Amino acid sequence: MTCRRGFLAGLLASSLAPHATWASAGSPSFLSAGRDRSGSFILAGLSDTGGILFLHPLPGRGHAAAAHPVRPEAVAFARRPGRFADVIDCRTGAAIARLQPPAGHHFYGHGTFSSDGRCLFTTENDFEGARGVIGVWDAAGGYKRIASFPSGGIGPHDMMLRRDAPGLVIANGGIETHPDSGRAKLNLPDMRPNLSYLSVDGTLQEQVELPPELHLNSIRHLAMRDDGTVGFAMQWQGDLGEQVPTAGLHRPGSAPRLLAEDDARVLNMQGYGGSIAFSADGSQIGVTSPRGGVLQVMDTVSGALLQEHHMTDVCGLSASAGGFTASTGNGQFFAISDKGNQPLLRAGPAWDNHLIPLT
Repeated sequence: MTCRRGFLAGLLASSLAPHATWASAGSPSFLSAGRDRSGSFILAGLSDTGGILFLHPLPGRGHAAAAHPVRPEAVAFARRPGRFADVIDCRTGAAIARLQPPAGHHFYGHGTFSSDGRCLFTTENDFEGARGVIGVWDAAGGYKRIASFPSGGIGPHDMMLRRDAPGLVIANGGIETHPDSGRAKLNLPDMRPNLSYLSVDGTLQEQVELPPELHLNSIRHLAMRDDGTVGFAMQWQGDLGEQVPTAGLHRPGSAPRLLAEDDARVLNMQGYGGSIAFSADGSQIGVTSPRGGVLQVMDTVSGALLQEHHMTDVCGLSASAGGFTASTGNGQFFAISDKGNQPLLRAGPAWDNHLIPLT
């Protein structure tokens, strides 16, 4: 999608000089929402060991963030059913803009920029219409809202740019909610989670669903391998005593493949996939469960569960040179490898669900 103004106009609108890059913000490795020791909500730029490079206060609890591909700008998204998305100058931590969805919508906590940085896409709930929506914002022209289109399902949560072709992939969790009912789930008997592949103008290109017996497994979070393979993490809405997978893989044009579904250790996840990430070489994929206090690492070829790492309230996850980096709700950072967990930082803010890489 071509937004209404050019890229240089966007640079002027955001008051950043054309030479400003992420190096101007200290070259952070990650973004993460969290809560500091005073109880205030923040978005932070972090080094590869969890050191804080910049902070921005948030008006409420954050969830995930999106990093501009060129400019040192980030968008911090409110946790569902929040209605703010703060655009931040990461050189200073100053606010550039605060986005709000249209009346009758709320954000779902995730978004992504187009590859050229001209547009921002946001996952939203049209709660009066009980449908998922993707909002489109002109990031090159002051972050004005310029379009929207259906997400391909109910409850769109995470969203990523495809790497094998132009377009987006959306994790439609399938759960209907309404702010008047808080976080209550209104349609569990009729849930139909899916992965929807859309062009950047909203045309549905492909859609895949789980087998009918897994219709309660809400597809929530995504990872993307360089060849376009999508990793997805799920959150089970049924009986927690049932042995159901929390991670899967999908290649466009094929059926989804569920991982470690016959391994009894999946019960340790308590049915909750919090974050998901491929290893740097794509041979492994990890999924975290803050409920279970565990990170499980699986082989992407065999689907076998290779490693299990126990960490209290672990959720944030990203690839690192030696395996993975994980963050926890009690302020810890860990380096994860097949040799175990190495603490990197023991007493930071209470990190929220996601560790967003900037590489």
